[in-house]
Amino acid sequence: MKIVVQLVLWVIIGVLGYLVFNSVNGPVKFNKIKQARYAKAVENLRDIRTAQLAYRSVTGKFAKDPVKLVAFIDTAKFTLTQRRDSSFIRFNKILKIDEPRDTVIVDTLGYASVKDSLFKTGNHKNMIKIPISGVESNFVMDAGYINKNDLRIPVFEAKVSKDILLHDQDKDLLAQEKEVRSVDEVNGGFLSVGSMTEVMTSGNWPRTYGANDQ
Repeated sequence: MKIVVQLVLWVIIGVLGYLVFNSVNGPVKFNKIKQARYAKAVENLRDIRTAQLAYRSVTGKFAKDPVKLVAFIDTAKFTLTQRRDSSFIRFNKILKIDEPRDTVIVDTLGYASVKDSLFKTGNHKNMIKIPISGVESNFVMDAGYINKNDLRIPVFEAKVSKDILLHDQDKDLLAQEKEVRSVDEVNGGFLSVGSMTEVMTSGNWPRTYGANDQ
């Protein structure tokens, strides 16, 4: 009987030890996986932002359709210009005299491929896809306009839910991650860049994942 009791106690100690270890190691493992996946997602979000800013510089607006955005990178060209100061003489009909005038002349020097300028490695082809193994999904992307101070300003947003990025992780830890509020973390339920309600092209990730402004 004494041996049986000892065995039961050892089993209980082993189970408790495992539970304690898992309670400590679980969050550590979760954070490592989270940081690695966020880093991959941030890299793609940066590429989307770079592509969107190029699209706006050429078209004056942002792209809503991701397929159209990728096609734009493959085919579009930047106009290369040079600004130079100049001056000329204009006759003042009222004063009856010649007056010097300053002006700025913009010369077109040529054109440069958007793809060769920004995406020489061709990584834009997969920038819309969620770069997580086992996930067959794309970033949610939108674009449009908002009115600020009587101006119609183009805006865009690209985002992915933490539920997708951490779909196979502990649900309790995932729920905590979605509620996090810290300057050193990704706040809220999404990892995103841009905004459909504000004039901004920054991302919501902290500087531990690299600069989020452009």
